[in-house]
Amino acid sequence: MTKIIIKFAISFVIIVLLQVTVFNHLVLFGVAVPMVFICWLLRLPVTLNVNWVLTCGFVLGLTVDIFSDTLGMNALTCTVAAVLRQPVLRLYFPREEDLTDPEPTIKSLGPAIYLKYLMTMTVIYCTVYFLVEAMSFFNPLRLLMCITGSSVLTFVLIAAIDSITGKQREKRL
Repeated sequence: MTKIIIKFAISFVIIVLLQVTVFNHLVLFGVAVPMVFICWLLRLPVTLNVNWVLTCGFVLGLTVDIFSDTLGMNALTCTVAAVLRQPVLRLYFPREEDLTDPEPTIKSLGPAIYLKYLMTMTVIYCTVYFLVEAMSFFNPLRLLMCITGSSVLTFVLIAAIDSITGKQREKRL
């Protein structure tokens, strides 16, 4: 249990530092901003109590807000994503007993289910984030471009990070 807590604490610090120093400054075509830090929230163990998931989501969002100066938008959006994480996972993987590992990964869920879960949560996160940022439907085309571009960019980067970190954990003969 202590190893898991230490692992998630270290990954929290690393992912927040990467988001604040690298990914916040990476903007494609003025609309697509990668929000890679949500992979930490999505990788929390399924067996973790809902209250802890909500607390972790809020703290993650608040930490990114403090360093990014985004006035609580990430805290709100991470809390919404934390609430919807379990229902979305159950939508694609109905039985928790069949999981080989409590942490949702490509290995434990399978590539198809994990990528659907990842894409759904990324689209939910980006949609809520940009709706809160815009606070209106004044320019719906730009809003749609921001949601789509950021969702795709975030999905691709998180999938790439998962493939890199997943291969390091495999035991080699």
